[in-house]
Parts: sequence; structure tokens; C-alpha cells
Amino acid sequence: MALDTWRNWAGTQSAHPHRFETPQSVSELRKIVQDAARRGLHVKAVGAGHSFTGVAVTDGVLINLDALTGIETLNLIADGAHVTVLAGTRLHDLNEMLWYRGFAMTNLGDIDAQSIAGAISTGTHGTGAGFGGLATQVVGLQIVLSDGSVADCSPTENAELFEAARLGLGAIGILSKITLHCVPLFSLTAVEAPESLDDTLAQLQRDRELVDHFEFYWFPHTRRTQTKRNTRRPRNTPNTPVHPVRAYVEDEILSNAVFEGVNRISTLVPSAIPRINRLTSRALGRREFTDRSYRVFASARRVRFREMEYAIPADALEATLTEIDNWVNRSGFTVAFPVEVRFAAADDVWLSTAHGRETAYIAVHQYHRREHETYFDAVEQIARAVDGRPHWGKMHSRTADDLRSTYRHFDDFLAVRDKYDPDRMFDNPYLQQVLGR
Repeated sequence: MALDTWRNWAGTQSAHPHRFETPQSVSELRKIVQDAARRGLHVKAVGAGHSFTGVAVTDGVLINLDALTGIETLNLIADGAHVTVLAGTRLHDLNEMLWYRGFAMTNLGDIDAQSIAGAISTGTHGTGAGFGGLATQVVGLQIVLSDGSVADCSPTENAELFEAARLGLGAIGILSKITLHCVPLFSLTAVEAPESLDDTLAQLQRDRELVDHFEFYWFPHTRRTQTKRNTRRPRNTPNTPVHPVRAYVEDEILSNAVFEGVNRISTLVPSAIPRINRLTSRALGRREFTDRSYRVFASARRVRFREMEYAIPADALEATLTEIDNWVNRSGFTVAFPVEVRFAAADDVWLSTAHGRETAYIAVHQYHRREHETYFDAVEQIARAVDGRPHWGKMHSRTADDLRSTYRHFDDFLAVRDKYDPDRMFDNPYLQQVLGR
């Protein structure tokens, strides 16, 4: 294919690969990798390009997985189904396909544009103190290795390969198929409401324990939040979705079009941001609705931004937010985007940001036309003080030297990488930063 430029969604990364490829089958994917190996070229796979980092950047062969889509098999089990999905399947398509077969993913993030392979490989997660990230739903993988061979792996077959590759950053090989443990379809009742930050924190423990999927947004320069409490409902629950007109006004016009305009104005007049945040946080109303789980989990994000997210011990959340608030007040730096706070259960995935501990996630954003480094650097230092772990797909400055100590299986992961990609076919500058050479 002709030389061209690839860019990610956020515009933070670009690549000028030697060649683009879009394989139509796993067999064709194998041949592309074998040819690249003979030529000594680096290889990376890309899905929707929703990572803010350079995890998919390459100067060699960039493989787009968009043609490898769909559900291949669905096997019923006692508590749901094991569903094998081709790696390029976008989450929004997968959710629809599962629903009409009577199933759903256990938990999802708040964006569904990613491919399933990209989402699990970078540690995408949702919220809910009783639920893990997407990688915890994976029970089997098929992966194309650096010599073009195909390996199947699971907790009982090629177990070390499975442990590394189910959240592998693309460093082990190219995922071609993923088998997910899916559950019977369910609906969610969503209750969204404005609150004070103090009230939100005062009842945080209760919400984490009793609400299936709880999250909140805090507006810097204020003591105001917008909370989201999503409760799981059985499949026979009548759905009462938001009226289409109200949904269009609130989710498209206000959350996207108006928010874009507000950010353009605040870029020109940053001093107006504290007053805008106070007005915005008080203008948000309460709403309650019940809909298909995947429609409640995900929402449209059309305003372009930069994002950094840190996973911290759940019991360190309040002190960490206080430190961020103190820094904002002290520094004079203005922040228009709300701070997003979510939760996850401890898990056993080697490179999961929730490995071994109950976790709170703090995500900070900045409009793409504004400088973000000062803000992100400050939040990163605050999060590091409580052993925070950066989201692998979002902006951060961490390196292998200082990440090793926070991941018990970091060196186990590197050993698997050495075994299956000794010549570093799948290497790139981002992986050199976070994993070393």
C-alpha cells in the first residue's frame, strides 16, 4: 500500500509506516507477519486508534484489524456463554451482536468505539467495585506470534502466554481472536444527579458497596459533582430509556456541541473557567432511566481532549482529590473538564492497573487546544505519592524503571516477551519507555 500517515483519535500520535495492511483473514494476517519477519520490519496492530499513547505507532508494517470482525462461536455454560470474537470487532458492534443472542459483557467502559483487542490490550475498564476490567472477562486467546505461527492460550493451555497476552500492550504478538465470558443480557437503571463533593465523599463507602456501578465527576474550582449510580436489572425488566428528544438535547447538544463551544471560549478566556464550572455544575439536572446495559455504560464523546488516568488504592481517593484541589487553587491553573472518578475490584491480571488491590481511578482531561502538561505533571506526582499506576492507553511519563516496583509480575511479563518476541518485532518507542528494551 502507498505510504501514508496514521493518526490516533486524539491527535497526540502519528506514524509513517513502511506499509499498511488490512488482512481479510487470520491466514492472511499470518502471511503478513511472516513477510515482515523476513524483511526485518517492525509490526504493530491498530484498531480504532483510541489510545492517547504511542502503543500502536510503528515505522514498519501497520496492520489494521478492521476486516477481522464478528462473532465466530458461542458456547453455552452454566452462568452464561463463552463467546469467541475476531480481534478487530468494535465494542459497539459486539454489544449489539451479543444482545440479539441473549448475552452481554459483564462490564464496559464509557466509550465503545474501540476494537475488542485494543480495549483489552491497554487495560480498558468500567466502573463498579465488584467488577474487574475488560481483561478479566477474557478466558481464551488466539495470537499470531513473531514467526507467523498461531498459538491458542487460556488458563490451562500455554498459561504464561495467556497471562501476559490478555493485557499485553501489543508486545507479545497480534491478537486474532478473543474468547470472552459473557453473561445473560441485563438492563441498567441509571440515576444521574448533581451533588456536593462533600456529600459525595461522605457516602462514598456506601455507594461503592451497595451500588453496582458508581462513578462521579468533580468540577474543579467548585465543590460540586455529578454522580452516576447504575443498578443491574434482570432481562425481563421493562426498559424506560430517556426520551429521544431529551437524549438529543442533553447528550448531543449540551454534552457535545455546547461543551465544545464552552471549551473554545475558555481557551480564549481561561480566567472565566471557574465561573463557567460553577454555572455548569449547577445547571445539570437529575434524570433516571432504564435501558440496555451497553447503552447505559457508554456515551458519545465528540469533544476532542487529552487524558491521563491513574489507578490508586481506593482508600487513598479522598486525600488524593484534596491534594489535586489544593494544587489547582494554589497554582492558578484553570481546568474546564470535570475530573472523572471510577472504581474496580482487585484482579489477578499481570499488568492490570487494579492488580491485587481495590482500586479508584482518577481521570483528568484537558481540551485539545489548551496546554495540558502542567496540570498532568502535577496530578501525576500526586498520584505517584500513593503508588498510583498510569492507564496504559492514556498519557503519562512513567518508565520501566519506576513501573517495575508497582507490578508484582512485571518481570514475569518481560520473560514471556523475551520468549515469544526475542527480536522485538513488535517493539516501538512507547514499549521501550514502559517495558524497557
